[in-house]
Amino acid sequence: MQPKEAVAIAKKYVADLFADEQPADIGLEELAYEDRHGRWHVTIGFTRPWDRSTGATDVVGRALNRAYKVVIIGDRDRRVVSMKDRVLAR
Repeated sequence: MQPKEAVAIAKKYVADLFADEQPADIGLEELAYEDRHGRWHVTIGFTRPWDRSTGATDVVGRALNRAYKVVIIGDRDRRVVSMKDRVLAR
């Protein structure tokens, strides 16, 4: 699987899973391939309505309060193996 395909799978997974929470500004944040297990680790960032309600934005107008999820995808079967929070260091 090529990197773009892994990113597309991860974005779709997050958009579908959180659809009831109206995710917006869904975007790639980090991408890594774990050769040992043949898995992609794709970090996806997004905002939800309550993140945007604070009014705080970055230089391009995105809400500062974003959620970050690491979606792990098997390279061979293109199946999402897991999703977990990506906690940012402050």
